[in-house]
Amino acid sequence: CIPPQVRKLVMAKILVLDGVEDAVTQLQRILSEKGHEVAGFTDEETAIDHARTHRLDLLILETKLRKLSGIEVLEEIRKSHPAVKVIMLTGYPTLHTAKQAVKLGAQEYCVKPIEKDELEQKVAHVLGNQG
Repeated sequence: CIPPQVRKLVMAKILVLDGVEDAVTQLQRILSEKGHEVAGFTDEETAIDHARTHRLDLLILETKLRKLSGIEVLEEIRKSHPAVKVIMLTGYPTLHTAKQAVKLGAQEYCVKPIEKDELEQKVAHVLGNQG
């Protein structure tokens, strides 16, 4: 039996993709402080390439990116990681995008800016370690 304080040290492998470098840096910092291993990207192709060659537990994707949408990136990553957990972030929430995200299996659809506490709670919930 693993004590709860040790269990929390087990980190998730998380891929963060946002078109804004500062957003990626902030998400990486918050999640790394929680013990997660975070790979951050601002470029869609680089993120997709990383996903093809690495184990991932969670994707955090912005819906509006430079070349592709977060939905398109998710569709592509699903090919190599059909069961990966997903949190979609958006500064431009629409019903259409929310429906697409849910259809592709996103567990959460969050409006930016997201507060640190909310992000930590959503990540814990999606990964299944609420407490």
